[in-house]
Amino acid sequence: MSGIGGWLSADQAAMENQQIIDRMANLLARFDHNPALTAIQNNAAISVVAKTSHAHLYEKEGLIVGIWGRVKSQNAQLQAAIDAKGMATALAESWQQKEKELFADLAGEFVCCIVDSHAHKAALAIDPAGTHTLYYQQLNNGILFGSSADSLLTHPQANREINPQGLLNYLYFHMIPGPDTIYRAHQRLLPGEYLYFHNGQIETNRYIHFEFDENIRRPFPELQQEFISLLKKSVSEAIQGQKAGAFLSGGTDSSTLTGILATITGEPAKTYSIGFEATGYDEMYYARIAARHFPTDHHEYYVTPDDIVATIPLIASVFDQPFGNASALPAYYCARMAKNDGLDLLLGGDGGDELFAGNARYAKQYLFSLYDRVPSLLRNYLLSPLILAFPASISPKLLRKAQSYVEQATIPMPHRMETYNLLMHYGLEAVFSPELLAQIDAEQPAQLIEQTYHDASQEHNSLINRILAFEWKYTLADNDFPKVVQACRLGGMEVSFPFTNDEMIAFSLKLDPEQKLKGTQLRYFFKRALTGFLPNEIIAKKKQGFGLPFGVWMQTHQPLRELAADSLSDLKSRHVIRSDFIDKLLDQHLQEHASYHGTMVWLLMMLEYWFKQHHTVKN
Repeated sequence: MSGIGGWLSADQAAMENQQIIDRMANLLARFDHNPALTAIQNNAAISVVAKTSHAHLYEKEGLIVGIWGRVKSQNAQLQAAIDAKGMATALAESWQQKEKELFADLAGEFVCCIVDSHAHKAALAIDPAGTHTLYYQQLNNGILFGSSADSLLTHPQANREINPQGLLNYLYFHMIPGPDTIYRAHQRLLPGEYLYFHNGQIETNRYIHFEFDENIRRPFPELQQEFISLLKKSVSEAIQGQKAGAFLSGGTDSSTLTGILATITGEPAKTYSIGFEATGYDEMYYARIAARHFPTDHHEYYVTPDDIVATIPLIASVFDQPFGNASALPAYYCARMAKNDGLDLLLGGDGGDELFAGNARYAKQYLFSLYDRVPSLLRNYLLSPLILAFPASISPKLLRKAQSYVEQATIPMPHRMETYNLLMHYGLEAVFSPELLAQIDAEQPAQLIEQTYHDASQEHNSLINRILAFEWKYTLADNDFPKVVQACRLGGMEVSFPFTNDEMIAFSLKLDPEQKLKGTQLRYFFKRALTGFLPNEIIAKKKQGFGLPFGVWMQTHQPLRELAADSLSDLKSRHVIRSDFIDKLLDQHLQEHASYHGTMVWLLMMLEYWFKQHHTVKN
C-alpha cells in the first residue's frame, strides 16, 4: 500500500530537502518496502511510495502532481487523457486549466497532491468514499501533508503536541473521527474533500455531494440487471489484471465479491478466512458454504491466543493514531496468507452494509421510530408517563421491556444510536484522570454525532438513508477503511473495495428506501437480487464478521492476560486514565462480563502501545 507525502514551504537547501523527503518516504515504505517516486523543488517536494500501478508522478516547470492509488473520471475527455498520457500528466494539464475545479471530475481510490512551487499554491484531495487518508499541517506560509501522520512527524517543522480531545474521542468512538486527529496541529481530509492552499490560506470544501433520490421507482428486473452489471464492472476495475483474491467471512458482501470474482476471471477465486476456537465468534461454517458453492481455492487460518500476544505490537505499529478496532488482527492474517500465495490484491466487502442496509442496528432504529408515529399528545401525556411510572426493580419482565423501549425510543436521533456507548456506561469521571478532564470538552462527541447526522443528509430523507449517510462517515471512512487498509499494508497487500465504486454508490442513492430496509428486513433488494447466486444459507444468516474473542481468551490465557495487565500498568503513569478505574476493570469488570469489558481493555492496551511506538517517534 505505502503512501504519499510532501510539503510546500519557504526555500530550503537542496540537500536538506532531499534528506527530509527521504525520511518521509522511508517511513511510508517501512512495512511493504515499495519504491518511491520523488520530485524536489527549492520550496516543495512530493514522494509517492507504492507499487508501479499505484504510484504516479509528474514534474515540470515548478508543477508537481503526485497520485497514490488509481484515479478515473466520468468526464470522457479527462478519462481519454488519462488513458493516453497517464494519470499524473492528465491531471497536471487539467490543473493548468481548472485548478481546484478539476477534483469534481475524479473518482476511484486515491490521494492526489498538487504543488505549484512558482505560484506558491497547493491542492490536496482524497477519493469520494474516503478509502485513503491524508493528514496535513499548516506551516508558516506553507503546508505539510502525508498519508501517514508518522511521516509528517519526520519533518522538522511538524508539531507533535498531543490533542487531549483526541483521547476522549478515541475511547468514545474507538477511533478518532476526522477531520480531527491525535495531534493538535494536524487535520485530516474528509471523504470527497479537497484542500486548496493559496495566498498563505487554507480552504477546504467538498468536491462531490452524495444526494439521495427517494422518488424513483423502477421495475425489479431492470434494477437487478443493472446491479449485477455494476458488480462485475466494479470488480473488473478493481483487479485490472492483478493477481487478486478476496476476504471471505461468509457474509453476504464477501461471498458476493467472491462469486463475482470467479465469474469474471473464469476460474476459482482465491479466498481467505479466519476462524476462532471460541463459541459465538467462529464464522468458518458459512465461509466454507460459500467456498464450496462457487467453488473457490479456499484458505483458512485459526487465530490462537498466542497469535494475539505475538501480533498486538505489530498491529499497533501500523496505526499512526490510537485505533481500537480489534478486527484489524484477523484482517492482517488474511492479508499475510494472500501475500504468501503470491497475490497482489484482496477485495474487501466493506461498504455493502452501508449502501444497502445490512446492519441489525438499522432494523432496531426502525422499530424505535414507530413510537414517533403515535400521536404526540397520546405519547407524551399518557403512554410514556404510564409505562415509566413503575420502578424497574419491581416491574414484571414484559413491562421492563416496554420501559426500555420507551426510554430509548424517546431519545432523539442520532443520539439514540449511542445508547449503549461503552465509555458512557462507565462515565467520564470514572475513567479519565482529573488532569485530562480539565483539558477536554465532554460534550464534543455528542456534538460531532449530531453535526454529522444533520450534515450528511437532507432533513426530508427517510430514516434509513439518513442513518446510512451517517454511517459512511463514522463506520466506513473513520473505521472500516483504515482497519482493512492498514492491516493489508502490514501484510504487504493491496486492497480494493468494489462496493464503494462511484457508480455503485450512485446506484444505491437512487434505490427506494424500502428496497434497503423493508420493515425490519435488512438488504431487501440486495438479497432478492442475489437469490440463486448466493447460497440460501448465506442469504438467511445474521451478520457477524471477523470479531475477536479477546476478552474471553484473556480470562483463560495467562500470557494474554499478563500482556494486557502490563500495558495497562504502564498506561497509569501517563495520567490519562484513572489508576483505580484500570484496577477495577481488570479485577472486577472482566469477571462480570469478559467479552463486554474486554473491549475497554483492548482500547486501553492499544492506546498504551500507540504511546510507546508512535508518540516517541523523533524527527
